[in-house]
Amino acid sequence: MAVFRFEPFGDPVERLLSMAATGTRTPLAIPMDIYRTKDGNYHVEADLPGIEPGTVEVTVEHGTLTIKADRAPGYGDSEQVIVAERPQGSFTRRLSLGEGVDPDHLTADYADGVLRVTIPAAPKAQARRIEVTHAPASRRTVAGSTIKE
Repeated sequence: MAVFRFEPFGDPVERLLSMAATGTRTPLAIPMDIYRTKDGNYHVEADLPGIEPGTVEVTVEHGTLTIKADRAPGYGDSEQVIVAERPQGSFTRRLSLGEGVDPDHLTADYADGVLRVTIPAAPKAQARRIEVTHAPASRRTVAGSTIKE
């Protein structure tokens, strides 16, 4: 079974510095769901509303899946901002992948503000049926001797 560990809040110092420098809210985490389907694959669905697709980056390095994205404000420097509550800036989320996955064959799709990453189970980690064989009833072994019936 794969183990997913994550950093839900990232680096608090980095968040505070970003907030102080820009005066805007920065996201605490990218909200996501992770589930496993009957075929053994894992699926990550991350909410990234208002993110331009070109800013979404998914990488895997040393067993860690990293999702990064950027959201620019909808206003420019010349506008007077009255309220700025929507998170802006860089979003990052990291997941440690367990041994039961195949990190070389991940796929990612971004549509309607949702990033969907499929993490296939490693072939050796997938459940498989083992055939049970049996000897004919006329050739049973009991305590080291063969008994014919």
